[in-house]
Amino acid sequence: MTVESPSTPQPPGSQRPGGRTARTREAVFQAVIEELTDTGYAGATVERVAERAGVAKTTIYRRWGSIDGLLAEFMAEQAAREIPVPDEGGLDSDLHMLADNVVASLRDPAIRAAFGTMVTSAATDPAARGVLSRFLAGRFARMAVIIDRAVARGELPAQTDAAGVIGTVTSVIYYRLYVVGEEPRRETADCAAGTAIAAARAGVHSRLAT
Repeated sequence: MTVESPSTPQPPGSQRPGGRTARTREAVFQAVIEELTDTGYAGATVERVAERAGVAKTTIYRRWGSIDGLLAEFMAEQAAREIPVPDEGGLDSDLHMLADNVVASLRDPAIRAAFGTMVTSAATDPAARGVLSRFLAGRFARMAVIIDRAVARGELPAQTDAAGVIGTVTSVIYYRLYVVGEEPRRETADCAAGTAIAAARAGVHSRLAT
């Protein structure tokens, strides 16, 4: 058996924290939300995040490597813990619950602003686009079971692309919040879920056979 040396470097953000490290991580992530809200993605810096969090900037560089590494882990964690996977017994109820939960998560003005700056920056900034893409990929991977269950129940065609369906829910919500400028409300969730359900049942999101 090979024992890893304690000095072996780990990828930024790869170790699960505990105790004081967990408190530092939480403070840094809260500082990220504040920084994105105030300055946007392009203006976010390690130095200002560190100052907001009350930690040394070397702490952030040592753990996350860069501002992009920090933002990537922040978004990945949001994807992993922010939205529970619905299991309401049917496609319609599952997607409506998913849409409700996504909208509810964005009712916090700070979270909504932080996510909004990532969405808008992704259109022109490759680094922001990469961070947002990883965030969405994490959410799609967690929520794919909703579509798998619907296919198993015979509610959707066997070749339905789970990422396409879940992505429709997310994109409609983001469009209505960040492009149209709506406040997050139940009607937004209903529109997103209804659009995704109709498209999925019509076979719009069917994978090509290989």
